[in-house]
Amino acid sequence: MIKKYVENFLRTLGRPLLTFVISLGNLVLFVIKAVYHALTPKYYIKIFLKQVLEIGFYSLPVVGLTTIFAGMVIALQTYSGFARYGAESAVASVVLISVTRELAPVLSALMVAGRIGAAMAAEIGTMKVTEQIDALITLSTNPYKYLFAPRLWAGTLVLPLLVLFGDVIGVFGGYVVGVYKLGFNPANYINSTIENIEAIGIISGLTKAAVFGFIIALMGCYNGYRSKGGAQGVGQATTNAVVSASILILIFNYILTEVFFSK
Repeated sequence: MIKKYVENFLRTLGRPLLTFVISLGNLVLFVIKAVYHALTPKYYIKIFLKQVLEIGFYSLPVVGLTTIFAGMVIALQTYSGFARYGAESAVASVVLISVTRELAPVLSALMVAGRIGAAMAAEIGTMKVTEQIDALITLSTNPYKYLFAPRLWAGTLVLPLLVLFGDVIGVFGGYVVGVYKLGFNPANYINSTIENIEAIGIISGLTKAAVFGFIIALMGCYNGYRSKGGAQGVGQATTNAVVSASILILIFNYILTEVFFSK
């Protein structure tokens, strides 16, 4: 009787662990294949440009709105805190550092993950369950090159441009609040912002953006490609793509921050 309970307990404990290991192995194999095919010919330029348009241009409004309000809120919160110690002059530098190092890369990536990661997973998942990917293979078209590689390249290259746009808009949002709400002198605010611009802050933010873009495209492609079971499976793959990309973005944000700014 005790042996039976022990066996059941071990099965209950081991099943999720085994499932996790299998899923991790599948993901690692997918990453290796996808990166290999992304770095070797043949390249589908038209599909790449289409993905650049989808990920980049069509995401500008949501990234702009997210970062401008983030910059405005940071300016308000910083002022309310620093005013207690007479350090209101540091508001511009705090807004700049917060937006370029953290807020623009992370918030932009999370918004793009919700928009693009879900769309990629839904599109590829639909192709998977309707056997369109099998048809591509039958026609001697490698799905890793035709479907995944252009999306990985587009995500990796375009998101830094979105974040650079977000940096400008976010800092501008802080300027608007600082000047028109809090009464800062416009010239002094601009000078303080320019004086505190650091290359490491910009570079770290853009590096994070490239990694986040790769993660978003990877999770969208992987979860879509692994989907099964019809419409319900596609919906589950879409949810998994957004959730997994968001979690990995937060994890790698800490790792990259540690790499750039740890002493």
